[in-house]
Amino acid sequence: MQDDKNISKIKIENQNIIENKELSIGEALIPVIILMGMLVYNIFFVEDQEWFGAYTNQIILLLGGLVAAVIGFFNKVSFLRMLKEIWENLKSVFVPIMILFLVGALAGTWLISGVIPAMVYYGLQVLNPSIFLPASIIICAVISIATGSSWTTSATVGIALIGIGTALGIDTGMIAGAVISGAYFGDKMSPLSDTTNLAPAMAGTDLFTHIRYMTYTTVPTLIVTLIVFSVISMNIETSGNADLSDLLATINTTFNITPWLFTVPVVVIALILLKTKPLVALTTGVLLAGVFAFIFQADVLNNLSDSKLGAVFTAIITDTQITTDNDKLNDLFSAGGMQGMIWTILLITCAMIFGGIMDAIGALARVTKELLKLAHTVFGLFASTVISCLGLNAIASDQYLAIVIPGKMFKKAYEDRGLAPENLSRTLEDSGTVTSVLIPWNTCGAYQSGVLGVDTLHYAGYAVFNWLSPFMTLLFAGLRIKIRELSKK
Repeated sequence: MQDDKNISKIKIENQNIIENKELSIGEALIPVIILMGMLVYNIFFVEDQEWFGAYTNQIILLLGGLVAAVIGFFNKVSFLRMLKEIWENLKSVFVPIMILFLVGALAGTWLISGVIPAMVYYGLQVLNPSIFLPASIIICAVISIATGSSWTTSATVGIALIGIGTALGIDTGMIAGAVISGAYFGDKMSPLSDTTNLAPAMAGTDLFTHIRYMTYTTVPTLIVTLIVFSVISMNIETSGNADLSDLLATINTTFNITPWLFTVPVVVIALILLKTKPLVALTTGVLLAGVFAFIFQADVLNNLSDSKLGAVFTAIITDTQITTDNDKLNDLFSAGGMQGMIWTILLITCAMIFGGIMDAIGALARVTKELLKLAHTVFGLFASTVISCLGLNAIASDQYLAIVIPGKMFKKAYEDRGLAPENLSRTLEDSGTVTSVLIPWNTCGAYQSGVLGVDTLHYAGYAVFNWLSPFMTLLFAGLRIKIRELSKK
């Protein structure tokens, strides 16, 4: 195609890196500056952060994409090329979007079946408030290592921990930060994780060398995170025993609480451990919870609707509210169903449109190349990689692009400096994988916020493991600790 004569495309692991020699760094940064400017203005200067109504962030992302498209036209990028990259991006998030719908349905059915109330009921008796936050990190880390998925961990154990912590009177931002810290430690270290396999593939090392090398920075980061949350736990006020007794009595009166209800999450986690596809595992969780609602919570269903089946379908699709005589539990025992995930899904869709256009016009590759030019020293090389991953998580709104593009662009630079590829793969994970969840419009940030019901900016400061990881990798690089060199023949 004539319009694409200046664009070269390299396919890597089903992701595209597009270079456009006619695009300057200034032009590549214009959409980013405008996007960030509008987002900052909306956050700090607009009441209730609704500049354009409830979907302000989505519209801002689309406006940023429009600016990028105009710049692309002036740099000989065809409209067809942009549409193709947008389509590729949207295809890449089809499964996550389906998972989000199922998570919404899961939250609704697990509520009316008594699964979530049972988790809260027993959890309140087992998890002491003084150790709740560090215990949440460890629980999520174990589940995430076993499943290889931070998303699944949040959608199952994470939802339960939010419920338990909220009942204890702990700030939801703290709880979400602990859940995400543990979930991303496991996601990052598990051989079952897609990002843990993608990073060494991009850098040119093998999976288990990559995992072993990551322990040097990841384990200290987790230890510091546990210490921070232990200190926080010792200095926060939680509900007293009287409040807990009242909560437990109310839950027991409203629902039929039995250990048999744990069959549902156990089956879902078992299916994931058996490497069943997430869509299948979550669908099973929804259907099984619906059956358990008929068996164990007949009174709850009768109170919600004249038809028990209608109550289950309502819980799957739209809002469900179970009213008790305790205001704290009323907030907890509500779910939005699939409808509650629409805002998050639209945010992901708009982010993919913006990222697709930025990729199509060659802006992503241009920004990364400019950062590579700043790598005059070994530390500068590591710092450039970190900044590149952080920037792409914000610009491309996609965790995988934040690994793939820097991985491809920086691979030769590490080789030229005589550095082993596991240095690059570790840095990609330390800065690309874990920071994606800190960006509100990134697919990971939008997902975790939607699933846990906590605003990204609210939990970001408490996601200690996630924001500390890039600093830890830079500390090791600056002090030349465990910086492995290529063996010389």
